[in-house]
Amino acid sequence: MHEISRSEAYAKAGVDITAGYRAVELMKSHIARTVTPGVTSDIGGFGGLYELDLTGISRPVLVSGTDGVGTKLKIAFLMDRHDTVGIDCVAMCVNDVVCCGAKPLYFLDYIACGKNVPERIAEIVSGVAEGCVQAGAALIGGETAEMPGFYPEDEYDLAGYTTGVVDRDKIIDNSLTKEGDVVIALPSSGVHSNGFSLVRRVFDVERADLTAPVDALGGRSLGETLLAPTKIYVKPVLSLLESVKVKGISHITGGGFYENIPRSIPQGLCAKIEKSAVRVLPIFDLIMKTGNIDERDMFNTFNMGVGMSVTVDKNDADRALAVLHENGEDAYIIGEIVSSEERVILC
Repeated sequence: MHEISRSEAYAKAGVDITAGYRAVELMKSHIARTVTPGVTSDIGGFGGLYELDLTGISRPVLVSGTDGVGTKLKIAFLMDRHDTVGIDCVAMCVNDVVCCGAKPLYFLDYIACGKNVPERIAEIVSGVAEGCVQAGAALIGGETAEMPGFYPEDEYDLAGYTTGVVDRDKIIDNSLTKEGDVVIALPSSGVHSNGFSLVRRVFDVERADLTAPVDALGGRSLGETLLAPTKIYVKPVLSLLESVKVKGISHITGGGFYENIPRSIPQGLCAKIEKSAVRVLPIFDLIMKTGNIDERDMFNTFNMGVGMSVTVDKNDADRALAVLHENGEDAYIIGEIVSSEERVILC
């Protein structure tokens, strides 16, 4: 069938239809890892089908999120490593929807490339599948678009979309947050997928040696450190929601502390964060020193070692920390909620 579908005219224009078929065959084993009971379709149809299991959910609300990997992809191109950026793509979507208490159900990806190299596409999708496994979501579909003349042959863009579900009565809407509540940090794995336009400028990555060991990074290379995939917090957070009344959750992405933490706090209240409590990762110290960037800009751009923050009643703090630790998160307290017209105070 692949040869029957081949178009010589289209191939001369730079699009190899049969490469798309080969890519699908190569990625099927990765996709199979993500299958969950709700999946009712196979890859290759015009739409991905998913049957909702609403057991225990009285008023189901669907929650959707979409995002991409951004210019972190440039690091993947330079390193010629493509099996981790898919995790980033999934993480940027599922970490968002879990902030309102939703469990991600399924995921779809979109890959646009200058030339469809089936092995590279399959490598990208292997990362997407790994992210889906970590999030407990099924990869039920996607699209690979070969766009010669629009993208360079060795480059691509990657974006994704997820849908989750939450009981309306259990949506985290921040309305219960009050003065005296505690802010808990969930550590990040690195820069995650934000601020890379600044990172690339600071390190001049196109001309830097990305593979040499760096003392300031504990002997890891700059490229390896920057490519560390975004941590996926879905399973620890969902486990926490079963044990503790969580009042607010923030996914710390572009805009850092100053933009994201206020999104989980009502007007009139403020997150008072102790800077000395934040466990800043070495990569951020290196970015700050190399780029001569002031501290406020760093906290206004990067996650600084905190990938997600969770707000709970101070009486629930110990239990929340215990649950997160049981789920592999080295969570710790970084601040409290105070009454103020300011949205975030770092002191």
